[in-house]
Amino acid sequence: MEVQRPPFSQKLIFALGQLGWSLASFGVANLLVYFYLPPDTGNERIFPVYIYEGAVLGIATVIGLISFGGRFFDAMLDPLVAIWSDKINARIGKRRMLMALGVFPFAAFSVLAFYPPSADNLILNTAFLFVVTLAFYFFLTVYNIPFSALIGELGHDPADRMLISTMLSVAWALGFLIGSSAYAMQDWLEHIWSPVQAFQVTLLIFAGIALVFMTLPVLFLNEKKYCLQLDTHVPAREALKAVLSHIDYRRFLLSDLMYWLALTFIQLGVGYYVTILFQFDKAQASTFLSLSFVARFVLYVPVNRWVSKYGKKRMVLIAFWVFMAIFGITFFLPELYFMRHILFYTLAFSSGFPLAVFGIVPNALIADLVYKHQENSGLQQSALFYAVRNFTMKTGISLANLIFPSLLLLGKSVEAPLGVRLSTLMALLFCWVGWKIFTRLEIR
Repeated sequence: MEVQRPPFSQKLIFALGQLGWSLASFGVANLLVYFYLPPDTGNERIFPVYIYEGAVLGIATVIGLISFGGRFFDAMLDPLVAIWSDKINARIGKRRMLMALGVFPFAAFSVLAFYPPSADNLILNTAFLFVVTLAFYFFLTVYNIPFSALIGELGHDPADRMLISTMLSVAWALGFLIGSSAYAMQDWLEHIWSPVQAFQVTLLIFAGIALVFMTLPVLFLNEKKYCLQLDTHVPAREALKAVLSHIDYRRFLLSDLMYWLALTFIQLGVGYYVTILFQFDKAQASTFLSLSFVARFVLYVPVNRWVSKYGKKRMVLIAFWVFMAIFGITFFLPELYFMRHILFYTLAFSSGFPLAVFGIVPNALIADLVYKHQENSGLQQSALFYAVRNFTMKTGISLANLIFPSLLLLGKSVEAPLGVRLSTLMALLFCWVGWKIFTRLEIR
């Protein structure tokens, strides 16, 4: 049967799956450090001590090592799951088969990570968190890798690629927006429960919503009818070598690594930047992220037009510069006390532009490379292209999860904010390196 272009309904079902896994991954990816190493605002602790909070070997933290280990384990799994997914021949579809296996445990472990088993046994809590984090990332990979492969396979017509990429970016941002409301939702639920219970209930609600959305493409996406897929029987080493043979793809991966390092610093640090540098209430972190989302959403249509007019490369380079400006201004916040409210809204809205660009362009760029590779080699390795990108992304996120908590050891209070401030300078450096590498890409 000839593969057809997907109707809008199929694209929407696919995009809603992105919303689901974005929300399911938000807590473990962005709130573990906040929960297990909360900011010191000078008032009563937000959460009790569940794991050891001091330095390990003088430079790391327990939560940083666990987050790094989980992310690195996740990254190592990506190529293996991608090769597995490329070779599957299932009646419901090679991608949906794996997604169906991963969807429920992925949602379950996304909330279990915030339910330590003991109030005072730090060793038991640490062991529990380590095991749950590994399980979470395993099932995230089982769901996410085949899902990512569908981007290029569903967008087999060039006219569909930018639309699918944009819809996925909107869906991811919606999931991120819902997740970022955790700070405000916890604050509201504290009228009913303790801070810990309020936070846990928030994450439980998120997991339920995520499960519903992630299940939609598993049940209703017609992979056989609308996805262009070829049988791929290439040994793992040869497959990986073929994908990495593209110099522009390698440069893109290195630049993307820097972007994810910087972005993860924002995601991990927003609660600290708001409470320590801006000296606002923690609920304002949700306000910042919500304003950023609104700006990002409004800019999706203009960014698509600008990409068509000026090209993918120029837009990404500008986005890097905007990020650098945001991090530079954030570093100087303690000296800009009289301007903090103005800067709060300025930075929140300004961050929408680079987030819109990086949300749209990379997926479309990879889809272009996938089809160029297919034309030259006759091989369809969509899952592996996205898996290698995911490996790079998750390596950046895992390194950020290791580095950021270590910086907090240098100061995470209003009186001693050095660690929080240094994180903004390091993120700025990551953006500069990413910009420098991206200038060498031979794309428009």
